[in-house]
Amino acid sequence: MKCMCSKIIIKKVVKLSIITVNLNNRDGLKKTIDSVVSQTFRDFEWIVIDGGSTDGSKELIEHYADHFAYWVSEPDKGVYNAMNKGIKVAKGDYLQFLNSGDWLCDSEVLEKVFGKERSADILYGYLIVERSCLFSNYAMMKPTLFWTDFIGNTLPHQASFIKKELFEKFGYYDESYKIAADAKFFIKAIVWEKSTYEFVPEKIAVFQRGGISSSEQRFEERDVRLRNELFPKMIVDDYPLLVSLRKIRNNRILKKLYTLLSLIADKIE
Repeated sequence: MKCMCSKIIIKKVVKLSIITVNLNNRDGLKKTIDSVVSQTFRDFEWIVIDGGSTDGSKELIEHYADHFAYWVSEPDKGVYNAMNKGIKVAKGDYLQFLNSGDWLCDSEVLEKVFGKERSADILYGYLIVERSCLFSNYAMMKPTLFWTDFIGNTLPHQASFIKKELFEKFGYYDESYKIAADAKFFIKAIVWEKSTYEFVPEKIAVFQRGGISSSEQRFEERDVRLRNELFPKMIVDDYPLLVSLRKIRNNRILKKLYTLLSLIADKIE
């Protein structure tokens, strides 16, 4: 029996919509909830899309229902179908996808990001991998991004804030992808459409290990399907060489050469 419960609280446009997707991850969802309700910045709405959980998640959502602008618990067609449901009802200027098990680093995270005026289409900061003290996608954490940065890499959606209007311009997440539709969206928005972006050098969120996005399937879909779908054939054919060139950024002497080559490539593309 399908159960659907929803509650609309905020009718005006807010600065941020936090969208949380959950399926049978009650303990992870509780971590996410604790981090969001403690935020000092309050100009946001919170949307929770549950896939019809049977592990007590729905009861937890009901307990915290007053904190949500909208929530629903019903079967869906996968994580990106659920995220797209959140996009459709969101009223925020920016959207953040903070799924169950991921949490904001401290109570002042959103204040650090939105405590000053921001106008870029996409804001992004550091994502920390749980229990490792490492930054996820560290190579992307810089003020200037080149198309070569998106070969085998992407921005972390948990630590990114995307203007909702971009989804209206370029389309929602491609639901035919299992775990790399967010990478496809960032390539379309930044590489293809030249959307503006701003690196916010703050620790934004912690990523919980063990989810579907941690699997080998992610890398196969991202590195093979995305490469063949979104990059010209000449780049696909030269992919092994480009991967090797990316690695030279670990060499301080060659790093400047790599940056120069990337600038030239952007000018003549």
